[in-house]
Amino acid sequence: MEPVNAWVVEAGDVCWLRADVALAAAARREAGQLARGICLPAETVGRMELCVTEMATNLLKHAHDGSLALRVARGGGRVAVECLSLDNGPGIQDLAGAMRDGTSGTGTLGIGLGAIGRLADAFGVHSLPGRGTVVFARFWTDTPSLSPIPEPAAAVLAPPPAPAAGLGGVVSGGLTRPISGEQVCGDTWAIRAVGDEGRNGSLMMMCDGLGHGPLAARVADRAREAFRESRHTSPVAVLEDVHRHLRGTRGAAAAIALVDVARGRVELAGAGNITAAVVTDDTRVGLLSMPGIVGAHMPRPRMFETPWPPGAVLVLHSDGLSDRWKPADFPGLFGQDPAMIAGQLLNQMAVRRDDAGIAVAVHRGP
Repeated sequence: MEPVNAWVVEAGDVCWLRADVALAAAARREAGQLARGICLPAETVGRMELCVTEMATNLLKHAHDGSLALRVARGGGRVAVECLSLDNGPGIQDLAGAMRDGTSGTGTLGIGLGAIGRLADAFGVHSLPGRGTVVFARFWTDTPSLSPIPEPAAAVLAPPPAPAAGLGGVVSGGLTRPISGEQVCGDTWAIRAVGDEGRNGSLMMMCDGLGHGPLAARVADRAREAFRESRHTSPVAVLEDVHRHLRGTRGAAAAIALVDVARGRVELAGAGNITAAVVTDDTRVGLLSMPGIVGAHMPRPRMFETPWPPGAVLVLHSDGLSDRWKPADFPGLFGQDPAMIAGQLLNQMAVRRDDAGIAVAVHRGP
C-alpha cells in the first residue's frame, strides 16, 4: 500500500572524534564543514563552532575519556547539524552549577552549559554520576527563535526539543558507530512516516550487515534502499522486501517495526540478533526477532506486538550494544530527545569490538 505524506529519515555518515589534544581544532573544522555543506548561515556556523569548542575542551579537562559525534540530520523537509559529546565519567555532580554562565572549573571557555543551550536550537544534558555524561546540541538551517533555558533537574536537562523527525505524535532519531579501525559502519537504521486506513505513525528499520567494514556497509546501504522503496506498511511485508533486495549479499540481521499511534501499538517482524524494546521510565517490554539471516536463510516472518502508550519509547539496536540494560539504570533519560536517548545508550552499552547502531522513537502523544 502506498504510504501517504511519506518522508524518510536515515542513518548518515557520523564523524567520530576521540578526545585528544587536537580535539577542539578538529571539532571546529569538521563541524564547520558539515554546516557549510548544508548552507547554514554564517551566524549559525559561528554559534555552533563556539559550542563544539566548549564541548571539546570540557571533555579534555573533565572526562576520563570520551568522544564527539557530529552528523547531518534530515527529516520532514528540514536539515540540521547534530553535535553529541559522550564521556565515561566522572559525571556532573552539580548540574545546576554547571549550567550557570561563566562556570569553568579548569580553564575552559567558561561560557557554561546554559550558554551552549541558548546558542543551540535544541539542547540537552544527561549525566549519570560516576558513569558518564552526554551533551547534545542541534543547529537547524531554518533557525527558530532562541529561548531561555529552564532550571535543570538534578540529573537531566532538556528543554522542549526541536526533533530531527516527527509526524503524528512520533519523534525519532538514531546513531551509528563503526568498530575501532574502520571508517564505515555495517549497522544502519531508517525511519519513514506512514499514513493509511487506520494507521498513523512511523515504520522503523534496524539493520546489522554481517561482519564489518565496506562489505557490511554495502549490505546496510542496500537494506536502506529496499526500506525506502518498499510501498508496504506491514512489518512482515517490508522485511520480505528487504530480504529479496539482499539476496546475493552476505546478509544481515534486521528488524522492522511499525509504531502505530492510532491504535497505540508497536508491531515488529525481525530476523537475527536485533534487540527491540518498548520502554518507559520504569518498564521494559521486549519484542522478539526470529533466528535467521535476512537475504540468505530467513524463516517465514512472524509479527509480534505490544501496547505503545503516550510517553513510551521504542528502542531498536544491534548486538553492538549489550542488551543487559534496564530503564532504572538511566533515570530521567527516556523523556528526552531521541538523539540524546540514542547517544547515552550507545555511550554506556556499546561493545568496543563491534559496529554499533541504535534507533529510537518517542511517543509524544497526539
